[in-house]
Amino acid sequence: MQSAFYTASNSHQFPLPRKIHETQFTAQRPFPKKLKTCFKAPTFTNSLRTSIGYEPEESLGKEPGPATPGRLPVVIRRSGRVSRYFWDGSCLQLVGVDGGAASFSFNFEDGFRKLYRICSLAVRDFFIPKQVSGNYMDYVKWKFLHRVFSSALQVLATQAMFRAIGIGYSRSLPAAAALNWLLKEGLGRLSRCIYTASLASAFDTNLKRVRFSTSVLFSLSLGVELLTPAFPQYFLVLASLANMAKQISLACYLATGSAVHRSFAIADNLGEVSAKAQIQTVCFDNLGLLLAALLNVLFKNSQRLQTALPFFVYPIFSVIDLFAIYQGLKHVHLQTLTKDRLEMILNTWIELGYVPAPAEVSKEEGIDFLRSKDKGLWPIRIGYLDPKNQIPELSIMTMRSTSGEDYYFISMEIFYTRIRRSRRQGILICVREGASTTDIVMGLLQACYIRKSLLMNKYRWENLFDAGDELESALKEWSKLIEECKCRAQGDMCLLNKQMLTLGWATKNILLSSQEQIRYSFVDD
Repeated sequence: MQSAFYTASNSHQFPLPRKIHETQFTAQRPFPKKLKTCFKAPTFTNSLRTSIGYEPEESLGKEPGPATPGRLPVVIRRSGRVSRYFWDGSCLQLVGVDGGAASFSFNFEDGFRKLYRICSLAVRDFFIPKQVSGNYMDYVKWKFLHRVFSSALQVLATQAMFRAIGIGYSRSLPAAAALNWLLKEGLGRLSRCIYTASLASAFDTNLKRVRFSTSVLFSLSLGVELLTPAFPQYFLVLASLANMAKQISLACYLATGSAVHRSFAIADNLGEVSAKAQIQTVCFDNLGLLLAALLNVLFKNSQRLQTALPFFVYPIFSVIDLFAIYQGLKHVHLQTLTKDRLEMILNTWIELGYVPAPAEVSKEEGIDFLRSKDKGLWPIRIGYLDPKNQIPELSIMTMRSTSGEDYYFISMEIFYTRIRRSRRQGILICVREGASTTDIVMGLLQACYIRKSLLMNKYRWENLFDAGDELESALKEWSKLIEECKCRAQGDMCLLNKQMLTLGWATKNILLSSQEQIRYSFVDD
């Protein structure tokens, strides 16, 4: 049997084997020797409808009978195009159903929309990873503003330093200017190494605050570089200080970049997200270079205006840059657990009975750039009893009652705030060597239950530290409270862990600071 099909340009035919089971035919009669099957261009709508007719050659000029092919419930999406499988009884076809090549008549408005859609999809595929969280696009929008204005400021600052070298060393050899530049770079890289080594754990536990604070430092360094033409005799000092600040900011940016990218990768496509981030950075920075070049061209005829341009542009661009960084960090929802994030989760669990999502915790966490958040009454700390602080006798008794089966113990502590030097009471969790992540979560949940009981019976426990002769009875009451809260925490652990895993929290490890990582060893002598 021979047949000729006229198909759309974006359709594909898959001929099936010649032998077909006889039960598929309703009538057993011979086919005409010449059969012309005509596949008319279908007119597709949003409901994926089509019109395909078949006309044998003998019936040309007669009323054609309707013949509707079978639409298969499978749609293929690739490179921004949508196609659907059609079966006409003898041939499987893949036909575009997005209006791309289904119509041969050209409509300017439809063509423009199609061109716009194709271009937008191409740009999106070039810049945006395929599988990322929903908040990624908001982050990229703010990143665009940040990189453009930051790059423009860097160009203006570099021009200012070149101008300072030309003014301050007009009668010196070019080698002297090169030596000063090398000294500036060397001191900056040395400070970068020192900063990275001293603040390694803070990149995980306080990522947003460290990143924004170093961004402010970077913006101030650009301002210092812009001042070098006004003080050319102090070029080495000013340029070195500015470059040290820039290197510190760069170290933080590189150290925290992987954690930020991991928060957006929902299909273990961290490599793709990182690669797209580099493409975005290069393109956005080039737009910043273009903006700086445009400003230089506009003011090239006036030397005075060109000299004053950086001082006029710097406050505006810096404010936009820092505001964009701040807003972008608000859209970074980290799924890793730190002590503070875990405490927010546990407080919500105790008070409201559910586990908050990473976006909800991120909103509550904020950036806390100035560390002005009040931790409230009875703050919880993970670490060790510091002999420099005032240690209540109840804590000594709690430490003595610790057994070898415990992987942590909870006690009270007295500390003084840094600013007002006021006396405050808190709860301390001391973790033993070999404790697992489950033990830490268990201890923190138990401490949150203890804090809730202390706040509900505030007047009953406020004089517990100064029990005096009633220390033994106070210790019994404290031990009873600890056991009650431990039982409640043990009952919640299974359901709590299940809900945290469902919402995407990384419960395998808890990122702790260097002080929170201090452990104790149990010695039975």
